[in-house]
Order: sequence, then C-alpha cells, then structure tokens
Amino acid sequence: MNIRLAVDVAYEGKSLKELVNAPVSALQGVTPADAEHLAAAFRIHTIGDLARCRFFHWADAITKLAEREA
Repeated sequence: MNIRLAVDVAYEGKSLKELVNAPVSALQGVTPADAEHLAAAFRIHTIGDLARCRFFHWADAITKLAEREA
C-alpha cells in the first residue's frame, strides 16, 4: 500500500508509528468537520482510534462474511 495515497501531503513523510497517533483528519478525504463528527459520535481522535473502533470492526466483519454467504 502506498501510504502517500492515504494521507494528506503534510503527513506523507511520517512514520507509521507517527501516523497511528496523527489526527484522523490526516487521512485524505477526512475533513475537519468529519473529524469533529467522529470525535462526537465515537470518541475517535486519531488514526489509531479509528482502526481500533469496534463498530468499524463489526461492520467490516459483517461485510466480508456477507460476501461469502450462500
């Protein structure tokens, strides 16, 4: 995966460890308003918070299992 495609230009040179602690708005396409909504609704402030969010894990699992459902 090319991280440059996933993060804003200001974060392109950061290490993965730094990106985990970067604000969720460091992801391309996530606006400051989006970040505020994520913080208010799910207490998501960083990329790491987003990755660890149980609701997103559940949604991902349901989606992947649905693709294999008979």
